[in-house]
Amino acid sequence: MNYFSGSDAERLDDLQAMLDDEEISAILFGRGGYGLSRIIDQISFKKFKKSPKWIVGYSDITLLHARIYANYEIATAHSPMGGAFAEAATEDMYINSVRDLLTGEKLNYTCDVHPFNRRGEAEGRLMGGNLTLLAHAVGGPSDFKTKGLILFIEDIGEYLYNMDRMLHQLKEAGKFQKPAAIIIGSFNDMKDTERPFGQNAYEIIRDILEEFEYPVCYGFPVGHVKENFAMKCGADYRLKISREKVLLEEI
Repeated sequence: MNYFSGSDAERLDDLQAMLDDEEISAILFGRGGYGLSRIIDQISFKKFKKSPKWIVGYSDITLLHARIYANYEIATAHSPMGGAFAEAATEDMYINSVRDLLTGEKLNYTCDVHPFNRRGEAEGRLMGGNLTLLAHAVGGPSDFKTKGLILFIEDIGEYLYNMDRMLHQLKEAGKFQKPAAIIIGSFNDMKDTERPFGQNAYEIIRDILEEFEYPVCYGFPVGHVKENFAMKCGADYRLKISREKVLLEEI
């Protein structure tokens, strides 16, 4: 017994079978963590390209979203996973957002303003996910161009200095140069070293993005928290950031 739910071969076979099965309309992952990096290069998307289905998950599943978008531009669902359903009430709007996505509803969300927000409006394809996985993807077959995108990022449990390093990596790779806008989700349970880094997660992000002029929203309900809306990666959205509220609407 180890960290994974099965061997790499077992997990690959299970996922490949579901990707290839034309009678399956969506694959809802049970959890994230770590593991896709070990098998993603062995996955065949030949049948998936001909008969796409919703890939539903986040965290480690970011790598699968990125691989599919970078190579095929097929929409996927950055979304709560199976574990979130066990504790949710029937009226939970975050869990219900998964239903809305899967049933073809247009997704429209609002959130409170944050003092770090940079006001403005933008339109573009929505893409992003877990910061650690996006940094991991740079230079590989899951790397995608961010020009014109509404890019979103979130993370959990990272050391602040490591978060800073990953953000600089993305910046040096040009990921922050020309997106239409950036959405900052939750960065919870972040860790500090014995000698404090001196900034919290949002302060680090604010300083790295300071030189750019596109709209930036902080505190959007997406990430490793209960407040985690389902979002269509690869779909077109409009982001409006004003003094009073933030609106993200599918178009």
